[in-house]
Amino acid sequence: MSWSIIAAVSPIAPSKSEPSRPLVSSSTSTACGVSLCFPSNCSSRVCFTSSSFYSKPQVTERTKAETVPHSISWSTKQVCRAAAEYKFPDPIPEFAEAETDKFRNHLLNKLSKKDIYEDSVEEVVDICTEIFNTFLRTEYGGPGTLLVVPFIDMADTVHESGLPGASQAARVAVKWATNHVDKDWKEWTGTD
Repeated sequence: MSWSIIAAVSPIAPSKSEPSRPLVSSSTSTACGVSLCFPSNCSSRVCFTSSSFYSKPQVTERTKAETVPHSISWSTKQVCRAAAEYKFPDPIPEFAEAETDKFRNHLLNKLSKKDIYEDSVEEVVDICTEIFNTFLRTEYGGPGTLLVVPFIDMADTVHESGLPGASQAARVAVKWATNHVDKDWKEWTGTD
């Protein structure tokens, strides 16, 4: 599975002396922020929409031509094309194995200190470790590909199993992963 780089753009708030106006108008200006660009729709258009602190613009054919400079149109196409062409590395099974061992040891150590788990610490750790290992082996391809989905799955699976402390286990897991996985990948592959 390959992933695309998605960059979020935050508009700067206008000064109080400036009237409220959008950065770039769009005929589909209904959401706040920036529309995401994925490879499947990349060639069609990139749509910048007004932020929540701007008033909603009244868009006409005349204002579209006046407010969308050629340079913005050209540069957004270039960014979109670069994002569509970037391929993350494939997962590395040996890295997944080593990282899963570190993850399991940390989770077992942290959750053993909490009273809410009593005798179910091993079961909770096994569930979380299995989900984390599957994610590392199938989807993680280096920095930028660490997703929140496996940690949500951990909390859901522990909860559905009737075991205590689902959200606490997921919180410990995601905290460790965000602090270690990308750094460990860089050390493993020798990249910056």
